[in-house]
Amino acid sequence: MSDELARLEAALRATSPRAPDAARERAVAAAMAAFERHHQETGGRMRRKGRVPNRAASWIRRLAMPLARPSLAFAGAAVMVVVAGIVSYQILLTPDAPHAPPLWMPQLPSEAHSERPPPAPAPREPFASYTVLPSTVPHGRPAWERDRSDDSVSNPVKVVAEEPVSTFSIDVDTASYAYMRAALNEGRLPERSRVRTEELVNYFPYDYTPPETRDPPFSTHVSVMPAPWNDAARLLHIGIQGYAPDRSAAPPANLVFLVDTSGSMDAPNKLPLLVRSLELLLTALAPDDRVGIVAYAGSAGVVLEPTPVSDAGTILESLERLRAGGATAGAKGVRTAYRLAEAHFVEGGVNRVILATDGDFNVGITEPDALEDYIARKRTSGVSLSVLGFGTGNYNDELMQRLAQSGDGNAAYIDSLSEARKVLLEEAASTLLTIAKDMKIQVEFNPAAVSEYRLIGYETRMLAREDFRNDKVDAGEIGAGHAVTALYELMPAGADGGRIAPLRYREGEAAPPQTDFEGEYAFVKIRYKRPGTETSSLITRAVSAADAVESVDAAPRDVRFAAAVAAFGELLRGGRYTGDYGYRDVIALAQGARGEDSLGYRNEFVRLVRLAESIATLER
Repeated sequence: MSDELARLEAALRATSPRAPDAARERAVAAAMAAFERHHQETGGRMRRKGRVPNRAASWIRRLAMPLARPSLAFAGAAVMVVVAGIVSYQILLTPDAPHAPPLWMPQLPSEAHSERPPPAPAPREPFASYTVLPSTVPHGRPAWERDRSDDSVSNPVKVVAEEPVSTFSIDVDTASYAYMRAALNEGRLPERSRVRTEELVNYFPYDYTPPETRDPPFSTHVSVMPAPWNDAARLLHIGIQGYAPDRSAAPPANLVFLVDTSGSMDAPNKLPLLVRSLELLLTALAPDDRVGIVAYAGSAGVVLEPTPVSDAGTILESLERLRAGGATAGAKGVRTAYRLAEAHFVEGGVNRVILATDGDFNVGITEPDALEDYIARKRTSGVSLSVLGFGTGNYNDELMQRLAQSGDGNAAYIDSLSEARKVLLEEAASTLLTIAKDMKIQVEFNPAAVSEYRLIGYETRMLAREDFRNDKVDAGEIGAGHAVTALYELMPAGADGGRIAPLRYREGEAAPPQTDFEGEYAFVKIRYKRPGTETSSLITRAVSAADAVESVDAAPRDVRFAAAVAAFGELLRGGRYTGDYGYRDVIALAQGARGEDSLGYRNEFVRLVRLAESIATLER
């Protein structure tokens, strides 16, 4: 072995033989001839474009000369590799490097009338089997760490004797569930602030009995069962089922797709998935419905004037031409989209802007309050706003939620084509057609029957008590055929196990007489406005002992499943109120309440809970 090392060392120290002069001259001549031929073929054109330096030949000579000596050639190549690496690294780290202009700008519809037709879009693979992969940013930092969300904490326990009334705005958003699923599929637990328990619960369809007529436009269902995670507590379940009109009787739609084409959208689970999702929505629309497209990246522009869905080819072609590039002039895009929707307003129809984006607005209005105020003012024109979120890395969850709420719309997070199908195809009516707006729920608890309560979820939808009767206060909307669920954890009066200890100086104080309301747990009140009106209507419903069951197993199947989902959401938020109740308890409760599950949503939920359990075990 030592002899081999000695020979290797001697070979490395040996001087490379000098190439013969004739060979060097032939190498230089060949290089110059090759350059001259290339220069004659392309030089004129390149000079006109100002792309060829005047001293190119001298550079060629300098580069060709070392080729005659192998040792110098090797050294020169090494130096060039090092220099190229340094330059490339500096370019990547330059924060102010100019973005390429948006590729959709030179492809606006005016080219449709030019002599040269636009190139046919390249075929793409279907997203049916699409799996979300973790996105990353430079230096290996996970992209999701840049996402922003609110820092709301779970609703606290309230003492009925001190605060007997709970008021909140209804919520039909489901973005949190899809985000949670994407996080788990990436092998991580979702950030606690991104888990909104009510959005997890409301992700699933429930078999609530619908109203027979559109007046009132929804039915109300209540039940009380033991809380699965606390034997001493009870769970109050409030279910609302919206009226589902015949699809043929749906009003005409005037939709404007507001598409984020900024550079950050250049990822498989962003712009390509966005385009496929909007293509799905087209299949749920009527031929006379109209669709316009506004794109924004650095600046905003109209890609397609409102076009009948019957001309789907033109709409699809415009969507296929969208390309990612540039900054995010979201605020300007919002203004342009609203102007387009208002210019083609349909009286008595669905007039809506659908914002599809991966995140923040970094050009134009950057203050969320200013943009939220602008959208709130615009809803008085009759144009609403819905938000579809895509990808991770820039996503501003809090802003998207606020914009959707201000725009009398809803927010969804699309992590796969299957989710797009659910939101935009299967639930198209509830997504687009509003049957009741500014819906508020107020629950008054009977101190003779309930000592404590806690609303599960809806932390970002809480209202003041006096807001309930104030028709000037904005609230949530419910779409055609949509089901909404709310859950309260109650502590029966006199039960041992309350979370709040009694006060020293009020201990033994008798509850006020409740002879007229014996057996009532609570009184539920719901206010809503019919579309096109500004005066609210009121529906009330007492919750009595007749609505209660003695065991979890005796509760309706949908109520049990909703309880399982709520428990899972609370576990993901830290499990502050779930005690020793764990993931396996959630799985057992959900499995016993899956039912037929023809769409597979509940089976998927069980899979996600198992996945969360595994990830949580690894992180301990």
